[in-house]
This record gives sequence, C-alpha cells and structure tokens, in this order.
Amino acid sequence: MHTVISRDGTPIAYDKTGTGPALVLVSGALMARADFAPYTALLSEHFTVYAHDRRGRGDSGDTAPYDVAREVEDIDAVIEAAGGSAMLLGLSSGAVLALEAAARGSAVTRVALYEPPFIVDDSRAPLPADYVEHLDRLVDQGARGEAVALFLTAAVGLPEEMVAGMRQAPMWPAMEALAHTIAYDGRVMGEAMSGNRLPLHRWESVRIPVFVGIGGASEAFMQDGGKALTALGPHVVTHTFPGQDHGIAPEALAPVVTEFFTAEQPATTA
Repeated sequence: MHTVISRDGTPIAYDKTGTGPALVLVSGALMARADFAPYTALLSEHFTVYAHDRRGRGDSGDTAPYDVAREVEDIDAVIEAAGGSAMLLGLSSGAVLALEAAARGSAVTRVALYEPPFIVDDSRAPLPADYVEHLDRLVDQGARGEAVALFLTAAVGLPEEMVAGMRQAPMWPAMEALAHTIAYDGRVMGEAMSGNRLPLHRWESVRIPVFVGIGGASEAFMQDGGKALTALGPHVVTHTFPGQDHGIAPEALAPVVTEFFTAEQPATTA
C-alpha cells in the first residue's frame, strides 16, 4: 500500500501494480480498492495500475465537509504520484467521477467508463428528490443499515424483501461501514438520476477520447443513459458487452478497454 496526500491534507491510500502507461481506477458506490483486484490482475499486464480508496473508504482519510471537487483533487494526487498524467477507468458512479475529473481539467489522456448509472427517461423511477439529504440524516442518526437499504432500494432498485434478506449476509457489515460514502456518490451523480435529459453541460469541456461500456444484459435505463453521452461529440464511443450486466466480468472488460487505451487513434462516432 502507498499513500499520497490530497490538496486538503487528506491521506489517500492506493495500490500500484504492473508496468506500462499509468491507469487510475475509480470505484463506484460501496466499493474500495480491494474490489478492483480481479480487474487489476488483468490490466496490470499492460499498464501500471493505480487503485485507490476513495475518501472515507478503506485506508484513506475523510475530511469534512464533503465536496465532489475534493474527490477530483484526490484523483489528481494519485495522477501526480503516477508521473503527472494518466488514463482513467471508472465503474458505475465512479465512471461519472472519472468523467468529472476530465471535465475539471485533471491531467487525463483518455477515460473509459463502464455503465454510469444515469436515469434519463421513464424506463425506471428516478431517485427521490431528497435522496442525498435522506442518506445524510440516516447516517447522522446512526442508522447506517437503513442508509444502505435506501441505496439498494431507491438507487439500485432491489425489492425491499430482497434487501431485508441481505441484512443477514456476511457482506452487510462491510456495506454499513461505508454507508456514509453513499451520499458522496449521490452528490457525484447530481441531477443525472432525475429521469430528465442528461446534464451534458457538466462534461462539455471534455475533448479527450471517451469510451462508454454498456452491458447487453443490463436494464434499459442503464443502456439508454450510457448512450446519451454520445451527444457530447464524436470523441465519445460506446461498446456493448453481450451478456454482461452492471457487474461486468473482468475477463470481458479488460481486453476491450485495453484496446481502447492502447490504440494509436481511438475510434470515433464520426
């Protein structure tokens, strides 16, 4: 494990694996750097892979108050440790954070996103308007399990009876330990899960190549949301992974994003 200090003084823990161009991995909700191990094992054959604990998770610190800009600064600190520039691969809400970093001027050369969980139409219910505030209240009250349950029902869309059964599962305490960070991801998503048109103005400054992966077996809203990013321009390309859903197999994802990252001239939609 390595540690870098972010701009606001928060320590950010990361693992460095492999050799080659720098690739920084950005995790989604309720994930820590250890969850990337199966992906890192494959990607490190071609890249120097940096997998960090986002603030508030694992071995990283957490400095209040939270702001998306601080998370971008955390990525910047890892990029600096990687030599000053890097490519990014983000999963789920981590994909949106990776895109946000590119839009805010981080030293990123290419960015690959897998299933940013946008809700841009009526193919599923949007998040409640007070979703983030509700999460904050539950965590402040010490009701971490209820915060996890709210995420799993309102954001993920699982039935309440399924979530009730999950409370007895071995992974539930680990999810409760990260409950305070669920609202962080809610703030990263912003209005992009409202069921309205994608707020493309947030990322219109991105001009580097962008890859958007979509699971062929994923729900319609997930596929629609990913495809909506192509409105940013021809530098955004999509790829559908047959038979894959939101939890994509590392052996399916790794070779395709490797091709994107290593291509002399990435494909465009033009």
